[in-house]
Amino acid sequence: MNMQLETFKLERYFARYEFAVRHMLCASDCESMSIQELLSLEPEASASLGKVWLGYTEPSGAPTLREAIRPLYKTVEAGEILVHSGAEEAIFLFMHAALRPGDHIVVHSPCYQSLEAVATSIGCEVTHWKAREERGWSLDVDELSGLLRENTKVVVINTPHNPTGFLMSKADLRRICQITDEKGITLFSDEVYRGAEYDPKDRLSAACDLSRNAVSLGVMSKTYGLPGLRIGWIATHNKDVLSKMERLKDYTTICNSAPSEFLAELALRHGDSIAARNVGIIKHNLDLLDGFFERHSDRFQWVRPRAGPIAYPRLIDGNVDKFCEGLVNATGVLLLPGSVYDDEGGHFRIGFGRKNMPRALGRLEEHIDEEG
Repeated sequence: MNMQLETFKLERYFARYEFAVRHMLCASDCESMSIQELLSLEPEASASLGKVWLGYTEPSGAPTLREAIRPLYKTVEAGEILVHSGAEEAIFLFMHAALRPGDHIVVHSPCYQSLEAVATSIGCEVTHWKAREERGWSLDVDELSGLLRENTKVVVINTPHNPTGFLMSKADLRRICQITDEKGITLFSDEVYRGAEYDPKDRLSAACDLSRNAVSLGVMSKTYGLPGLRIGWIATHNKDVLSKMERLKDYTTICNSAPSEFLAELALRHGDSIAARNVGIIKHNLDLLDGFFERHSDRFQWVRPRAGPIAYPRLIDGNVDKFCEGLVNATGVLLLPGSVYDDEGGHFRIGFGRKNMPRALGRLEEHIDEEG
């Protein structure tokens, strides 16, 4: 079969603008840091990095890195973790491991495009399980059983959610695990924003800790703000999926960058403090957004997010693509129109996980005031 991948709208949009604009007001990640800042977390780290051997690394990920990832889960062992070059490689390999042409997949939407596009390219049928703005961007779990078919092989969820910032309830996640387990369906749980909850008591269990058939996705890019490391992973008790993904990785990256693995392991040893710093930035910026959307309630509909550094407001009147284009051309402030998610409802993604967000928000507000 000739696999044809659709143009990745979001990534092409960023390729056009991300490194050319003055103000990124739609970034999906949190505040990052330099290698020097990361190394300063441990006295001997700089010297240890200098001794990292630049040969091939273990395809599954360094054993010490997998041990550093393991405490993020309650039931998973280090051998049930597979490290990848970012979350994107993990998504791609999972879809090819779990799906065949003609299979059916249910995908939480709106979604990061690869969560559905890779399945489509394989020749699968995709059904969107829609999060609805009028429900605070929640999923109706009662709908799920009606979306499933005899040939449904995978259900994809994303919580905390990109782009809405919605955090599923613990009861809903348990029900989803129960439904997929009863049907023998693999649950793929995109958990890249786990750890960025505004209240730690709201943090969900990883799906792989609730279901032996579930696959949990994690990454250094979002909560920890370290996308430059290009380190992601899956955690699962599902030996069949894990084994297939290991073999497929032989055709993609084979193994990971040794310096990146070292730095990711270092960051994870200090993961709680890095995440706490970033959640502090998020909460400060979120207060500013509350005020902004209150002042401009005539122009925007605001559903306050419950976790993570992004939200999905709606432009009440006008064309959101033209609004975003006019804004970036006039001010250098970049927002992400919902059209990159195939959403024509006037929504746009706003990001607030970085320290410089208040300056970008100020320029946005000046632009709106100037427009009248």
